[in-house]
Amino acid sequence: TPIIKTQEQIEGIRKAGALSVAALKYLKPFIKPGVTTQHLDRLCDAFLREHHALPATLHYNNFPASCCTSINDVVCHGVPNGKTYLKEGDIINVDVTAILDGYFGDTCVMFKVGEISEYASGLLKVAKHCLDEGIKQCYAGNKLSNIGKAIEKYAHANQCSVVFEF
Repeated sequence: TPIIKTQEQIEGIRKAGALSVAALKYLKPFIKPGVTTQHLDRLCDAFLREHHALPATLHYNNFPASCCTSINDVVCHGVPNGKTYLKEGDIINVDVTAILDGYFGDTCVMFKVGEISEYASGLLKVAKHCLDEGIKQCYAGNKLSNIGKAIEKYAHANQCSVVFEF
């Protein structure tokens, strides 16, 4: 049975989500060749704290960072560090989850580092379309599993695979 949120809870979740989006927008100009993923993580941490929020990932199941930075073929939950430098042509997914007033807002964006390959560009287009297909399945009365099925169907039709994490 789904738990129905109150208007106050919905607004709290909305504000936390908006802050996570704002953090990603803040990070965008720093995503360029020569920057370490650790630097991005520190910027994210400072941004969230300046806005009276906490990074949900920090120390969750011993995760050592305030955001996830997954470069190129890293599927998800890449760990920021001081040895990984962004390079021209990379694609990097940055995942931010803010806890604001007890509510969680989780979002991510895939960024291009300079000019990317045709292959990487095609992958981003397929991923975006998969998102759109999943969103089409978000309506009252639909089964949650239909979101994943729609994404998987489009991905496979475009010679891509999907990873489900539970």
